[in-house]
Amino acid sequence: MCLGRWRTTRHGVRRASSLLAAALLATPSAATFFELAAGLLPPAFAAGSATATPAEAAPAAPAAVVTRPSYAGARSQRGEMYYARRYGVDQLQVRSTSSGSSLEFRYRVLDAQKAALLTDKRAKPVLIDQKTGNRLTVPTMEKIGELRQTAAPEPGREYWMVFANPGKLVKPGQRVDVVIGAFHVSSLTVE
Repeated sequence: MCLGRWRTTRHGVRRASSLLAAALLATPSAATFFELAAGLLPPAFAAGSATATPAEAAPAAPAAVVTRPSYAGARSQRGEMYYARRYGVDQLQVRSTSSGSSLEFRYRVLDAQKAALLTDKRAKPVLIDQKTGNRLTVPTMEKIGELRQTAAPEPGREYWMVFANPGKLVKPGQRVDVVIGAFHVSSLTVE
């Protein structure tokens, strides 16, 4: 007897929840919410009509794909705290300069002892494009030397280094990794 009631209750609850879901999807604001949040709408709702049949929905345009916006400087607070505690730097960014023929990596020093790793002359910096795997290096000029700052870091100052980008292989919007000895920062977006 208990089993029968449980089944009846279970089906009743399921039936009620499916009616509630159908009622929510029938309203435009809820349909927009679900479409943006999870992409769970059937093709009839994605095409824009709540009463369209599957045959009518087939020739309609495909549903819009919802993508997350990519922010050039957006990084998680946890990631920022990691680099600040581990390497003593923050405000990590990569910018395209010289009409795209070079890329500039900038960072601000918080702790001079920890950040000394980034200004070590023996560590050769490499910028790696995540999409193609291209490795860019810091060029060395005859009279100037490497295009990077190697002076002892001071807290509160901003430092930079320039990577050659021959053929403009890495473009703004692409994600890159910067490796300098044991220092490794990943998924910086080129501005």
